[in-house]
Amino acid sequence: MTTKIVPIILAGGRGTRLWPLSRATAPKQFIRLIGNRTLFQDALERVSDRTFYEPAIIVTNEEFRFLVAEQARELGSDLSSIVLEPVARNTAAAIACAAVVAAENFGENAIIQVLASDHEIVVDETYRNANLTALAAAADGKLVTFGITPTEPLTGYGYIEAGDVLPSGAHAVRRFVEKPARNAAAEMLAAGRYYWNSGMFMFAVPMLLAELESHASEVLKAANLAVSGAVQDLDFLRLDRSAIEKSPDISIDYAIMERTSRAAVVPSAFKWSDLGSWDSVWKTGAQDESDNVASVNTTLLGTRSSLVISQGPHVVVGSLENVVVVASEDAVYVGRMEDSQEVGQVVKHLGSVPATSSLTEVHPTCYRPWGGYTSVLTGDRFQVKRIFVSPGKKLSLQKHHHRSEHWIVVKGTAEVTVGNTAKLLRENESIYVPVGEIHRLSNPGKIMLELIEVQTGSYLGEDDIIRTADEFGRS
Repeated sequence: MTTKIVPIILAGGRGTRLWPLSRATAPKQFIRLIGNRTLFQDALERVSDRTFYEPAIIVTNEEFRFLVAEQARELGSDLSSIVLEPVARNTAAAIACAAVVAAENFGENAIIQVLASDHEIVVDETYRNANLTALAAAADGKLVTFGITPTEPLTGYGYIEAGDVLPSGAHAVRRFVEKPARNAAAEMLAAGRYYWNSGMFMFAVPMLLAELESHASEVLKAANLAVSGAVQDLDFLRLDRSAIEKSPDISIDYAIMERTSRAAVVPSAFKWSDLGSWDSVWKTGAQDESDNVASVNTTLLGTRSSLVISQGPHVVVGSLENVVVVASEDAVYVGRMEDSQEVGQVVKHLGSVPATSSLTEVHPTCYRPWGGYTSVLTGDRFQVKRIFVSPGKKLSLQKHHHRSEHWIVVKGTAEVTVGNTAKLLRENESIYVPVGEIHRLSNPGKIMLELIEVQTGSYLGEDDIIRTADEFGRS
């Protein structure tokens, strides 16, 4: 049995509040907002100390499985397990399944820490001390949540009222408060014993399972059946679908934390944000002398207190104040900073209109287990893509019924099979793949392979791929 903490990272969310960069198929935990790492990679880095943590258990879904694996590989982070939920059933089911897996992998008395994959946290002495306090409380049989010291009366968070101090240094939970109105939030801020509910937890597995049995037995029953019927597929553990579908759709807060007598809260003053809106990205970002947060591909002239991000064209913002400007490859959002909480309503509107609904779902850059592609240009009977293939990876052996393809290598070396012929293509070399011809692309080199693909034909959808062999089990 391990004496270290087993981290559980929940990475299945499909948030769109950071649109247009975050989409249903490329949510915020897997995108690079400002720096070189994603929020998911930051979460992995926070649990990388092997003197304190075991390798993480990731809970995600089918669509994000290769993103999880690839981003962990990029960071050089070893994982204990990647657990795939066949259907979302909220945090109670996800945590219950992960706890059962943790007990199997690390012993039935393991202590787990539940973390979100999309939070911004500054790891300092305050953060480390909060974890030590939580560990002591969990070892003492408490179900521990982390309460963030509020800095303003925000209405987007639930609040926790702290009670008496426990021997561990944590506090008993007096009550949980739903997302309040602003005047109520201001009163709680003034009272000084209320904390934002961070959605981070620490549990001893036996105590968590016992409380689930007492307060949410159907969740625990479904979790046990889902894990016992799970199937290992490459690096992934696929939970049994029929079992998990029977689990109630309920959060861990409603399932046990608001019902148990063992709830404890660790008041935590470390810097934290759930990055639930563009103004929170601005608040946590590195601001310049004009209080702006800006990415590359931007120029700001006479602009103050603004957030400007571009992952596409160069964006110039002049003589504005308190604005958010975010450009992806195919969409631009411009709004007042104080209205950034309303992006969710914008996404709902776009999703309700057939002409714009795809903008809320599909990101121009799509990731695959071998690398990915970016849609560059689409027209009548043609499409241009930038394809990138990681070193040592290969696409499936495949053919298309409705399109032909032209490949031009712009970086690295490609090994290409067309029909019965295989050849190496280097930079500035190209090849043609006729309609219906079996073909395959791989990267035998040590650097990323990049090429431009021009598709032509009567139908260019991704479902016109007939795989005959695939190392990722998709044929």
